Amino acid sequence: MIDVRRLAVLREVARQGSFNRAAAVLRLTPSAVSQQISALERGLGTAVVRRSTRGVELTDAGRVLAETSDAITDELASAEEEIARLVTARTERLTVATFTSGGQRLLPAALIRFSAEHPGVELTVLENEPEDALPLVRSGAADLALAYHFDGPAPQAKGLVWTPLLDDPMWIVMPAGHPFAGRESVALPELAGERWVHGCLAIVDMLDHYAAMAGFEIRTACRGTDYVFAQSLVRAGVGVSMIPQVALTADLGGLATVPLAPPCPCRYVGIVTAARRPRPLAAALARALHETVAGLPLTTA
Repeated sequence: MIDVRRLAVLREVARQGSFNRAAAVLRLTPSAVSQQISALERGLGTAVVRRSTRGVELTDAGRVLAETSDAITDELASAEEEIARLVTARTERLTVATFTSGGQRLLPAALIRFSAEHPGVELTVLENEPEDALPLVRSGAADLALAYHFDGPAPQAKGLVWTPLLDDPMWIVMPAGHPFAGRESVALPELAGERWVHGCLAIVDMLDHYAAMAGFEIRTACRGTDYVFAQSLVRAGVGVSMIPQVALTADLGGLATVPLAPPCPCRYVGIVTAARRPRPLAAALARALHETVAGLPLTTA
């Protein structure tokens, strides 16, 4: 039988690419790390790493074991968390990770629905962008994540399940007196002369790409990380902004919003849960999110 502790050593060697660096992280001597790897190889009857002057790299067998070690580590973390729930308290708990605009527009109504059906559940909400939220679900630190991706396939990560929630189309936000205010839609090439206020860094490269296809370069007035802040600057006349529909502010005073005509990017919102032993409470919140979205004037997935 494979020793789980030796798998953990292999996992760290794979991450660090060196026995010495892995030893420092594991607080072992390099010799002890080497001995653990050698013992693992003897038990398997095959090499799991290749040693060279540049460090170490995994063999095919080593890669299989390293991936297995990731899954085992995640399962053990989940089991420890579940046992801690059983041992330390009777109160049921649910931890949700969410991106900011989803937490503002979608999550509150869903939590109200959820709490009405599951009173007494202790809720914890973590504000995280998808790249940080997905590892939280995988490790068991969060039971569910409200996440998004832009054009292209949904995020694929071992041990996670992506469930589409809604399509979140892009709108152009402009000052209320802008010549395009009141239009049914606006095409990106028509905005070639505008200065742009960005509310999300992930949009910057994407907008540059679409602008290049349309034959112009984006003139940036602000590279921000908050859609509400971006809309405040648009209201002040700094420029125009491309904002997902879910992130539009409730107070549109002083602003005009016009759908962006194709070809244009889109944001796709989904629910991320763990593939292993899904928690009934996470499934209940996912249902509440779908019910909430069904009642909103948004384009659903």
